[in-house]
Amino acid sequence: MALNVKKGDTVLVIAGKDKGKTGKVLVAMPANNSVVVAGVNMIAKHKKPRSANDKGGIIKKEGKINASNVQVVCPVCGKATRISNVIEGDKKIRQCKKCKANLDATVKKETKKTATKDITKTTSSKAAPKTATKEVKTENKEVKATEKKTTSTTKASTTKSTSTAKKSTTKKVEEK
Repeated sequence: MALNVKKGDTVLVIAGKDKGKTGKVLVAMPANNSVVVAGVNMIAKHKKPRSANDKGGIIKKEGKINASNVQVVCPVCGKATRISNVIEGDKKIRQCKKCKANLDATVKKETKKTATKDITKTTSSKAAPKTATKEVKTENKEVKATEKKTTSTTKASTTKSTSTAKKSTTKKVEEK
């Protein structure tokens, strides 16, 4: 069974103890017809310590909700809506019933915008990236130099051990 709700959608809970809450879909499980929504249907899991270093306790985490108990919130009109599926070309596209907005395109645009914002924040000053690249280059050179040294020593030790092994086997054969 196919779900109309996908990972990353913002949904409104329309039934159950958390009715009226909104959250982002963390996991969609079409086989079970259920979804996991951030901050909704919180359950307590009792964790037993398995080793001396491991801590036990009660862990709060999100439980799954039946997909029929949530509605997708349209990012364009901001209302909880049902979804219609429209075939455009070779692709099946999810569409808002109220404003006819394409729900699949808006999810892709949001991820691209956040990625470009992160890149612009890191490259805000021109001097900082140049020094960072120099540091990275010098670290790579040092790492490469140490790798070469270790490989040469391991090759030499393996050749010594194989030559001694050959000598010992030949001696044993001669003694018999």
